[in-house]
Amino acid sequence: MFTTESTVPAHRIPELTDLMRTAWWMTDRTPAGIRHLLDHSDLVIAVTHQPTDQLVGFARVLTDYAYVALILDVIVAEPQRGTGVGAVLLDAVVTHPALTNVRSLELVCQPDLIPFYRRWGFTEQVGTSHLMRRTTDARLTTQPVADH
Repeated sequence: MFTTESTVPAHRIPELTDLMRTAWWMTDRTPAGIRHLLDHSDLVIAVTHQPTDQLVGFARVLTDYAYVALILDVIVAEPQRGTGVGAVLLDAVVTHPALTNVRSLELVCQPDLIPFYRRWGFTEQVGTSHLMRRTTDARLTTQPVADH
């Protein structure tokens, strides 16, 4: 019913653009930006629903292939959520042969998705680490806090 691919063919870029734009953090993605993203990601996984030939899931990975792999842009088409697409997608990422010897797979998710990612051994127990960001995106910037 679902197949995974490790590439996104050029003819699927508009479909991937539409899929990405459904997520709050990717609403400004453009086809040109997505082509660039695909060219410069270490791994990509695309999930297609076979009966309809529609792209229904996507994730990408940035990695050094030894110590850390950062899983990014995990997205499942809204009508397909709860049908197993997310599990197919995560299985394809965490069992990917290129990531077999990577010490740490990491991702950032919303709190309501923590139970989903726990199924693959992810934990929010990362010591005292905090996500930090430096961005040129004015929508995401806040007033700087003075050092103490």
